[in-house]
Amino acid sequence: MDPRFLPHNAHLQSIRDFSSRDPNLRQLAKLPLPYRFPLLDHWRHLEAGIYSLTGGRQIGKTTVLKQWMAQLLEAEVDPGHVRYFAGELIDDHHTLVRLLTEQASEWAGRGRGYLVVDEVSYIRDWDKGVKFLADAGILENVILMISGSDSALIQEARMRFPGRRGTSAIVDFHLGPLTFGEYVDLAKRMPTAGRRSLLGPVEGIAEPTRRLLDADFARYLAHGGFLRAINDMAQGDAILPSTFSTYGDWIRGDMIKRGKQETYLREILAAIAARYGTQVTWNALARDLSIEHPATVADYVSLLGSMDAVFVQPALIEDKLTAAPRKARRVMFTDPFVFHAVNAWLQPGPDPHRQTVQPILDDPESSARLAEACAVTHVRRFHPTYYIKAEGEVDIAYTEGKRIHPIEVKWTQQLRPKDLKQIAKYKHGRIWARTWNTREIAGLAVEPLPLALYRLGRSTDQVRSPR
Repeated sequence: MDPRFLPHNAHLQSIRDFSSRDPNLRQLAKLPLPYRFPLLDHWRHLEAGIYSLTGGRQIGKTTVLKQWMAQLLEAEVDPGHVRYFAGELIDDHHTLVRLLTEQASEWAGRGRGYLVVDEVSYIRDWDKGVKFLADAGILENVILMISGSDSALIQEARMRFPGRRGTSAIVDFHLGPLTFGEYVDLAKRMPTAGRRSLLGPVEGIAEPTRRLLDADFARYLAHGGFLRAINDMAQGDAILPSTFSTYGDWIRGDMIKRGKQETYLREILAAIAARYGTQVTWNALARDLSIEHPATVADYVSLLGSMDAVFVQPALIEDKLTAAPRKARRVMFTDPFVFHAVNAWLQPGPDPHRQTVQPILDDPESSARLAEACAVTHVRRFHPTYYIKAEGEVDIAYTEGKRIHPIEVKWTQQLRPKDLKQIAKYKHGRIWARTWNTREIAGLAVEPLPLALYRLGRSTDQVRSPR
């Protein structure tokens, strides 16, 4: 094997010492809150084929791939039949074909092989190489797992080799930040009995458990679902400056690598942050920026979306259950930590947590916008998600089958019927609020927002397809 790849294939030297020698698993073991990704359970029974794993930067893709390798070794897969290749070290599809052909040839007639190509989008024309390998039958008894941070680019490339993916029901996987519920379960800041009560009637949730859940949500609004930020706060109650700069530098670097201008990127990110949670059009944004064409704004935002940095929430055409292309959109960052990391990049300082994050969380209006965006981006992980714009506005309208589920988010202690006129038009509408003291208002069910987010997706398959 090319010696450049050996640091990530420590199992070839010692199965027993793989976790302690591997750079990613070694760092994971040092964390106060190491995480085992649920995706691993689904990967126990993969058939031969080509699989993809997408997700934003710093989300844990490499770590889950290494955990999968460790899981294979624990299942007594021959260590010589498991290989990891870093895409950053492979120039083009010719090199990729050579490396994978050599490896698959070594396994020929000796059982199934497992190939991991991490950050495949670094490899020029990688999809041509994968298509050739599949067509040539070289991957016939191989599980090939490719990963990348640009979900749109990988989705487009995947379309070039249909029918060559294998027989598994799900072949494409997406890794997002931890949901609020996943964070609460990981942190274990409340007793098991308390967490169990969160899935029962609200009346049965004790006051100490309610306070702990609210406190966990306050922390989540700072670190979001990013494991590095979560562990920073677990160790010292603050996100380290290096964690902010790492994410900010990657978002900047990935955009520049794709031929985008840093000045335009800075302007667009600043505009999203300044108009957070409000309706915008590309024309209106372009008028306020030095960017001349609305199409340029749309292009940058689309690329940020493919990198899992932003989510564009369209308005809903209610009678068609589709997005309204002519109406304004709402643009928000996909996770509270992304919001803070972008702000820290736009307004650099020696202590981003104290200078950037804490003032936002302490300001009622800013924290309300952040909590609302957090709710929107949670729902969109499980359902097509829109907002409703009529005489008034409804923050979330997700569709399930042919039914609309309208939700209004009110991150305030006091709920006033006059602020709920639009949501009140929907008999099955719901309100996600800050208070635990109200069960119903204006004829609508009221649920504490942290509780609603903790419960979200509990009855849904946690394997998420790419968006």
